Amino acid sequence: MTMPLPNGDKPRILIVDDEPINLKVMADLLRDSYGLIVAKDGPQALARLAGAPLPDLILLDVMMPGMDGVEVCRRLKEDARTRDVPVIFITAMGQVHDETRGFAVGAVDYITKPISPPVVLARVRTHIALREARRALADQNRQLEDRVAERTRDLLRAQDATIRAMASLAETRDNETGNHIRRTQNYVLALALHLSRDPRHAGRLDEETIELLYKSAPLHDVGKVGIPDSILLKPGKLTDEEFHIMKTHAALGHDAIFAAEGQADVAAGEGAGGESSFLRIAREIAYGHHERWDGGGYPQGLAGEAIPLSARLMAVADVYDALISRRCYKPPFPHEKAAEIIREGSGSHFDPAVVAAFTALEEEFKDIAERYSDEA
Repeated sequence: MTMPLPNGDKPRILIVDDEPINLKVMADLLRDSYGLIVAKDGPQALARLAGAPLPDLILLDVMMPGMDGVEVCRRLKEDARTRDVPVIFITAMGQVHDETRGFAVGAVDYITKPISPPVVLARVRTHIALREARRALADQNRQLEDRVAERTRDLLRAQDATIRAMASLAETRDNETGNHIRRTQNYVLALALHLSRDPRHAGRLDEETIELLYKSAPLHDVGKVGIPDSILLKPGKLTDEEFHIMKTHAALGHDAIFAAEGQADVAAGEGAGGESSFLRIAREIAYGHHERWDGGGYPQGLAGEAIPLSARLMAVADVYDALISRRCYKPPFPHEKAAEIIREGSGSHFDPAVVAAFTALEEEFKDIAERYSDEA
């Protein structure tokens, strides 16, 4: 029997049977409502399915010479392209184990011979409808995924804009900032990437966290917007009282970010200051980058791993950059002197693991400092 061309406006059905009379009976019954494709054996059926488009349903004879219907079905279900096409077995056998075997390889239904036209039509209509329902659901899911992805992109753009705006505000208040925030941002990124390859830190430094570290690092000194100009912009050395006020920038930065974080989380339906907030890491850095590994820092006097890892990374990045930068009260130190001071601070000022990472990355630190030099 020749293969009729499927009607593109109708659901398509592939009928597979080695008996021409059975093919004719099925074709006569279904051709008015469906576009039909026929195959006389298993290999021909697989060949028909190699071309596009796929049928919406397969009516498959079980007892065929050579490759039987069970083997054909097994192969269809192993192929990602055809595994979702429903298969109804057509068989003269009625034993339970035969039906169980068919369902085990992926058939969705059985029709027994001799066929009953009303039963065939009812079963075919049911499975075509189910197939269309699954397609509609899949299309709806794809649309929802696209909308979620677009919404996520919008949120990420808003997050980035928030961080940039807050970082820019900090820059406008501090005449010593220059490219400091760009350098420290890249130092932190380099340290985090290096430590992420260490099993002891890999769990805390996944790709998402490292990206947030990079984006949040510019906010480490945002609290300086709350420091009076007479202190922040003072050209000489600060008095003890002035330095005490200057140190409050860590808490001021924490509080400002916490407030913004709470507003963002409330808008997203979460609790204020929720752990899921994209600003959590920025808050940790702002609050903790002046803490010391030995507990002698500020504002909380935290020690060791009680200091968030994000703040420990920034502590090394911030001090190194301050050492190599020109200040009104000191000339820039050469890299070698700054690196020596960082290494001397291992275990007292700085986390030893972060210092070890810094030592391994000294050439990269020098490259970053040169690339974003204030003198350029």
